[in-house]
Amino acid sequence: MPRSYPPEFRRKVLDLLAAGRGVIEIAQDLGISGACIYNWRKQDRIDRGELPGLSSIERAELVAARRRIRALEAELAAERRANQLLKEAVPPKGRFAIIQVMAAEGHSIKVCCRTLQVTEAGFYAWRTRPPSLRAIRHAWLTDVITQVHVDSRGTYGARRVHAELTIGMGIVVGHGAVEMLMRRAGLQGLPNKRRFRTKVQAATASDLVGRSFARSEPDQLWVTDITEHHTREGKVYCSVVLDVFSRRVVGWSIDSAPTASLVTNALGMAIGNRNPDGTLIHSDHGTQFTSWAFTRRALDSGLVPSMGSIGDCYDNAVIESFWARMQVELLDRQRWLTRVELANAIFDYLEIFHNRKRRHSALEMRTPVEYEMIHPYPEQVA
Repeated sequence: MPRSYPPEFRRKVLDLLAAGRGVIEIAQDLGISGACIYNWRKQDRIDRGELPGLSSIERAELVAARRRIRALEAELAAERRANQLLKEAVPPKGRFAIIQVMAAEGHSIKVCCRTLQVTEAGFYAWRTRPPSLRAIRHAWLTDVITQVHVDSRGTYGARRVHAELTIGMGIVVGHGAVEMLMRRAGLQGLPNKRRFRTKVQAATASDLVGRSFARSEPDQLWVTDITEHHTREGKVYCSVVLDVFSRRVVGWSIDSAPTASLVTNALGMAIGNRNPDGTLIHSDHGTQFTSWAFTRRALDSGLVPSMGSIGDCYDNAVIESFWARMQVELLDRQRWLTRVELANAIFDYLEIFHNRKRRHSALEMRTPVEYEMIHPYPEQVA
């Protein structure tokens, strides 16, 4: 192990060099290495600014910083390992076993005790103390519970294990103790398959359309719905708001999840583009359209909600026909690799192709934008 010399000793050696003594002579007289003296002299010149390099103060700070980093890394590693072992709240005496496991893995006992907020003296006393009667009973009960669980082919949960212990074996034990010991041993029963009854949905809005979609002016009736399509990354969901007068997509939203915000964003775009007043907004009974956010947005903007009957696609036939065309003309024509690729293609289809280029048979073979231009709003005619 390298010998450590105090600063005063090194200073005196440098003074001898400054007085004209040679390095070899000083090394022989003091019994130290000549290379050591050369290093001291070089470091002294660096400290005085004669040579480039780290000064003694900077080196000391660097060493202290590295020592502190190692200590912090040790504490962080101990805390992470402790979090892995502490699956539940454990009293202070119960943490000693965890410290013993961590110490066997190479963690410092001092750091482990500080991390788990127990004293080192308590840990060393626990390590030499014989197990308590409660600990012995819990160990025995754990073995019995494990055997009962195995005999049940791994199907028994805490309730049936407790019944087997108390009724079948005559062991006096509480249900909570059985739950605790099974949890610590990682034992659990097979869950029952829950059966959910389909609830009869009550209409949240009346059907104000009645499958009569013909309208003579823009913004009298909007229809909205959601569609989905697969990519290699996952599904892409699209919601549109369609004006049935011109078949124009007046609002749309694209996302990776069919949330209420998807349909609310599409509705918000439509409202910002058209400024409706008293417009019917017709949809199905999907949870997105019956959500508070969508309903509140529609009512606050002067829209009148309308919903078709449950499970009947014909009550929203216009939007279903739009999805069918989009499926054929865009979605099913190729395999989509990423969500971004499909989202860009949907945007191009809605805003550029469908609204501005595609000719519709229901619009006298005109595009939606062109049809609205030749059929202006009543106030524009006046």
